[in-house]
Amino acid sequence: MRLEAITWERLGDLLADRLLDLKPQDGSPWPRVAFDGAPAARPGELAHRVFEALRVRGRPSLVVGTEGFLRPASLRLEHGHQDVEAYYDGWFDTGALWREVFGPLEPGGDGRVLPDLRDPATDRATRSPYVQLPPGGVLLLHGPLLLRHWFPFDLSVHVLLSPGALRRRTPEAEHWTLPAFARYGSETGPDTTADVLVRADDPRHPAWNG
Repeated sequence: MRLEAITWERLGDLLADRLLDLKPQDGSPWPRVAFDGAPAARPGELAHRVFEALRVRGRPSLVVGTEGFLRPASLRLEHGHQDVEAYYDGWFDTGALWREVFGPLEPGGDGRVLPDLRDPATDRATRSPYVQLPPGGVLLLHGPLLLRHWFPFDLSVHVLLSPGALRRRTPEAEHWTLPAFARYGSETGPDTTADVLVRADDPRHPAWNG
């Protein structure tokens, strides 16, 4: 696949322009966009860039990170702090994401989205208020392993790191998660299934498939 060099600022602008005309295929008034990538790839930073670019264009949007929807530590760490299978299949509360984020944005939904459920640092409920996303507002959901859950995304962006870059940029204490991303790459193939691919091996010089 041919990739073209681009700056992060320009990438945020081009993605925002693309989202202005994005129409959900299921008839929902709320486009839903994935920013998928390992934590080391920092997909949340790109989501926030797009948020700012949409803001100056007068389009409301909401950034939601899956780290706010971690399952309780008693459940996700039941088999230890470094269980790869648990990380791959059980760390994130996909049921809550369906209920509190995607459900309200379905056709006929009320647009009231819960931006987070649990503080990853304290493992306690955040008690954040619901956010009313007006019709036409865009959901910008970021996190790892997003494209394996059949979430109803209208556009998906995958921030890709090569295995070497992923290892270099992942803190050593988190190297135990690397097999999960290798499995994700082989089973889901986000580099080929995502609508937009961004390679970020060198964080100063990204490239994308346009």
